[in-house]
Amino acid sequence: MNWPAEAIWEAVYPLLPDFTVEVLPQIDSSNSELMRRIRAGRCEPTLLVAEQQTAGRGRMGRDWHSQVGDSLTFSLALPLTPADWSGLSLAVGTSVVGSLHPDLQLKWPNDVWLQGRKLAGILIETAGAGEQRCAVVGIGINIAPRADNGLSTPPAWLQEVLPGIDAGQALLRIAAPLLQALKLFERSGFAPFQAQFDQRDLLRDRAVNLSNGTVGMARGVDAQGGLRVQTPDGMQTVTSSEVSVRPAALQAE
Repeated sequence: MNWPAEAIWEAVYPLLPDFTVEVLPQIDSSNSELMRRIRAGRCEPTLLVAEQQTAGRGRMGRDWHSQVGDSLTFSLALPLTPADWSGLSLAVGTSVVGSLHPDLQLKWPNDVWLQGRKLAGILIETAGAGEQRCAVVGIGINIAPRADNGLSTPPAWLQEVLPGIDAGQALLRIAAPLLQALKLFERSGFAPFQAQFDQRDLLRDRAVNLSNGTVGMARGVDAQGGLRVQTPDGMQTVTSSEVSVRPAALQAE
């Protein structure tokens, strides 16, 4: 795989001069590696690409394995001090789809979908205390066709809408705008991203089932990124990312 590490560094340098790009042929999880570094006291702005992950992780402990060429898996470590962390995964998703293709949609709180199938996932973790908090933004994107691994709906892949694109080209599209989005989020929170998220909102005005048993109609997100659900008992705002949300007519996760 030909990775455009230098081109990415040049694009990011004006914003973050101490930014580094690393590509590893194999690792357990790019998120896990950066979290280990942070806990050891290293919180430098770092983009870590894993050509192959042997123990990749998704939200709520789900596995995300990758093979060379069929996926783009990377994590970005960055010191962040936002006043409010709410909506960060939505801001990241908005940046990613805006960099890739207009047909991509966002499923609250952290998935990218294409034509009713999951294309990409986002996993955000933080470590540190007080002013020294560091965020790790992990992203996994299906680039080429891959096995469904028992999923009830086969996964989507980016080459369906961008024929011929490879993982390196996708990363070059995503990296610099993502850094800019994270710095904007640090300054202003989720509010600047809300309108863009609304345009890509897969769940809006759909019947949804929540893993806590709640059913209702999704009515978009609020200024903090909470999912608004109209239920028989009134409007509820779902803020916990540990609550799984499924469109009633699209049962794949």
